[in-house]
Amino acid sequence: MRTLTADLAIIGSGSGNSLITPFWDDRRVVIAERGVFGGTCLNAGCIPTKMYVRPAALARTPEEAARLGVTMRTESVDWPAIRDRIFGRIDAISAAGERYRAEELDNVELISQQVRLDGTHALLAEDGTRIEAEQLVIAAGSRAVIPEIEGVELPQVHTSDTIMRLAEQPRRVLVIGGGYIACEFAAIFSGLGSEVVQVVRGDRLMRALDGEISAAFTAEAARQWELRLGCVVQRIAEAGDGPGVVAELVPAGAGADEAAAERLGFDAVLVAVGRIPNSDLVGAAEAGLDLHPDGRIAVDGFQRVLRGGEPVPGLYALGDVSSPHQLKHVANHEARVVAHNLEHPGDLRASRQEAVPAAVFSSPELARVGLSEEEAGARIGAEHVTVKTQRYGDTAYGWAMEDQSGIFKVVADRRDGRILGAQAMGYQASNLVQAVVMAMSFGIDAHRAARGQYWIHPALMEVVENALLGLDVPGSGEL
Repeated sequence: MRTLTADLAIIGSGSGNSLITPFWDDRRVVIAERGVFGGTCLNAGCIPTKMYVRPAALARTPEEAARLGVTMRTESVDWPAIRDRIFGRIDAISAAGERYRAEELDNVELISQQVRLDGTHALLAEDGTRIEAEQLVIAAGSRAVIPEIEGVELPQVHTSDTIMRLAEQPRRVLVIGGGYIACEFAAIFSGLGSEVVQVVRGDRLMRALDGEISAAFTAEAARQWELRLGCVVQRIAEAGDGPGVVAELVPAGAGADEAAAERLGFDAVLVAVGRIPNSDLVGAAEAGLDLHPDGRIAVDGFQRVLRGGEPVPGLYALGDVSSPHQLKHVANHEARVVAHNLEHPGDLRASRQEAVPAAVFSSPELARVGLSEEEAGARIGAEHVTVKTQRYGDTAYGWAMEDQSGIFKVVADRRDGRILGAQAMGYQASNLVQAVVMAMSFGIDAHRAARGQYWIHPALMEVVENALLGLDVPGSGEL
């Protein structure tokens, strides 16, 4: 058995890869990656999905253009060309990153295997290699949840890891799930012209959002693709007369009632019911590390892993394996914090967990930061909460777009004007919410954010300005 001794060992080549700064040039580093180099975001997550979102949005353009008196049509969609453009770039970046770490850095050794913890400062690889490290970082990410559905193992059934690399665009797609991954892919495939049926156990999509936003998005989604609420997939089977599958759909709670089953044919199925941290794959429980009920590794404010409620010196975790957010920008922030703490153990920095924004690049786009109206009421009391929902269509740029559905909702504490959160649905929602992220991050109250700066007229950002001005907070009503 081979034994390696390292100053730093890292599990995961996503955000964990950025920990290898010039500080380590004269030190020994081992990085272990069981999958494709670069992690989920690069290879099967944020980046390739958004590279599909853009052409899907362009393919939808005729509908918007018609409202403005312009006749357009989408004549065709070249799925192989779109796919090859995306992965021709991404695969090259992944391969270059792997080659750089494996071949071009004398101080770094890449272990392209699954590794498991052996105690708190050692790893065991599949081939028996043991890595002992003075400092160790767990950045092992997460993976798609595979539900217990008969037939889920069939080759026509995919997760987000594989659905984007299909040889041909499917004519009919079944999407199982109502969260952000499911909603993004439903919009991608329907925008590109596939028939989409989205099956959701609950009564609306994106249930983690503010109730008003969630309900509005559910209505918009149902207008664009077929939505089956209060429904589950009971079984998936080979079609028998072709390459596709037949899925049996039943009302949620109906159990195995064959009489209640509706059988529909599909070319491809996407399972997108959530993601789970890879803490089990790295043996976190066996190493005695503290875990949250959902399997995430518990860390303190400095990203140090906890064991028995106490931080383990020199052991850190970051990203999806420990974070409740499952967001790349959070993982990148935590990586910067961990990089500093590894290099300056006597001057630890804490990671920021407030004002964390997120976006869903579906159709329409969604974005959020902070608390929803419901969450704010539970936190400070409903009587102290003030909200304003501003419609895009009631602003000048909204008139220009003839926007019919966009909304921006902001939540604040009516006692002092402190902004508690915001949620948006519509064109460029992910950009609009950033103004509130900045105000929350720097402690700028709602009235000062609205009146303490210029807002370009007639830019769409006036939606945010008007939402802030509509809150019942100290200073509201002043010129």
